[in-house]
Amino acid sequence: MVVVGLIGIVSAISMPIVEQTIASFRLVGSARSVTNALAVAKIRAASSFTRVRLYVDLTSRSHHVETLDRSVSPNHWTLDGGSTTLPATVTFGYSVVATAPPNSQATINQAPACTQDDGTVVGGTACIMFNSRGIPIDSLGAPISDGVLYITDGTAVYGVTVAATGMIRLWRTYPLATPSWVLQ
Repeated sequence: MVVVGLIGIVSAISMPIVEQTIASFRLVGSARSVTNALAVAKIRAASSFTRVRLYVDLTSRSHHVETLDRSVSPNHWTLDGGSTTLPATVTFGYSVVATAPPNSQATINQAPACTQDDGTVVGGTACIMFNSRGIPIDSLGAPISDGVLYITDGTAVYGVTVAATGMIRLWRTYPLATPSWVLQ
């Protein structure tokens, strides 16, 4: 009976720690998933000599890679692979963090919104697009240096940055009360 009581006490003490660790793994996994999807978009753009973008739906908390199909007129964005949805506790956002990661943005904000085939802006989205040389560009084809996607679960914020050279980095800030970005 004493052994069963001790097991119960140890379980009660360790349960919050296990839940916190699992939540941390979900957030880290989501951040790495976005980082990997950006790397795939960059490589596909260079290998297929066309524009490729990571399309992020902020509302449904999902992302996927799209390729610009120039074989049809007008040009059309087509899904390249499947869509990835973030876990229920993780969202695209930067919570209360007020400063962007070093050398990324002047003002913290998600990457620019995606556009439809005709150039109209799609609300509730964020896109990072690469040209055929793997350089991040805007919808007009001009190089950009402020492509950042933020992911949070309310305890920490991850920022996936893309430099003007195409270099992709993953940053983390914790705690939220006094944030300081750390390269992962």
